[in-house]
Amino acid sequence: MATHPDYPLLTAEDFLDIDFGDHKAELDNGVIRMMAGGTARHAEVQINVLAWLRQNLRGSGCRPYGPDMATRTHDLSVRYPDASVFCHDWSGDDKALAFNDPRVIVEILSAGTARTDLRVKLDEYKALDSVDTIIFIDTAAERLRIVQRTTAHGWNDVAYDEAVDAPLPSLDLTLPHDEIFARD
Repeated sequence: MATHPDYPLLTAEDFLDIDFGDHKAELDNGVIRMMAGGTARHAEVQINVLAWLRQNLRGSGCRPYGPDMATRTHDLSVRYPDASVFCHDWSGDDKALAFNDPRVIVEILSAGTARTDLRVKLDEYKALDSVDTIIFIDTAAERLRIVQRTTAHGWNDVAYDEAVDAPLPSLDLTLPHDEIFARD
């Protein structure tokens, strides 16, 4: 009878020390998961969100990051959201590989990632005390699902069937639907 070897789970610290070269990976509860690239539309929507956030957060003390900046969700998971916003004292952070205190998280859904994004990652993001808003973007339908903290442990979770702007209360901003899905 074949046996399965027991492999130790990788910690977030150990994961962040690995150089994957040109490959992208996330740490999912101690297990490395390789990541694929996105479509042209995915990339276009992602840059729309990041460009709008960068322009509107200038001078606020908050910074938007793309998928090269990791979010450490707990000791065994490291995620790379499509966009995230961090607001804290920036001194000494130039060499940081990950932060664990995002205010806003944006995930752009694809057929291959939607199940993990909407279940596993959602639970991990909601467990972070700093998170105020999580936005899931469906590029095909041009629709949003917005998950926002209402109290210390309460959440409002709405999937919209119509075009809506995304309020970002912790940043005192509203991300316009037309900016997210702009094609020019």
